[in-house]
Amino acid sequence: MADTLYDTDILAWSETQADLLSRIARGQRVNGVDWDHVAEEIADVGISQLNAVGSLLFQMMLHLPKTHLWPEDSARMHWRIELIAFHGSATRHYAPPMRRRLEVASDWRRARSMLARDLAENPAFNELPEECPWSVDDLLNGDLDALLESLK
Repeated sequence: MADTLYDTDILAWSETQADLLSRIARGQRVNGVDWDHVAEEIADVGISQLNAVGSLLFQMMLHLPKTHLWPEDSARMHWRIELIAFHGSATRHYAPPMRRRLEVASDWRRARSMLARDLAENPAFNELPEECPWSVDDLLNGDLDALLESLK
């Protein structure tokens, strides 16, 4: 099968498809819309945004315990700056309908498991809650001190 523009230059393909769809919206009759790929890409945009927000919240779940467990560590300020960046990006990409599809409970279990490999020598690690101490709303509200306090 011959390569299509979709396969060889996704940017050019998307610009062409956007132009064709805009022309259709203005009432013009056009040919050449790659309907199958257009539908696939539209579906992927939502999934991509959901995955981006989930990944950013997961990164917050990795950094919050480190900040909590090592309050005097020289890297603490770096972790806080990253937390602020992750939070800012998450809130920019978040849309309320995502709430029901974000899996903070399973992400917390995965983050806690990853942290266990690196933080198990810290006796306070065992005091981290087994269940996720935060909701999606908690993580998105931006109050890092309240998030850290919930780990105590």
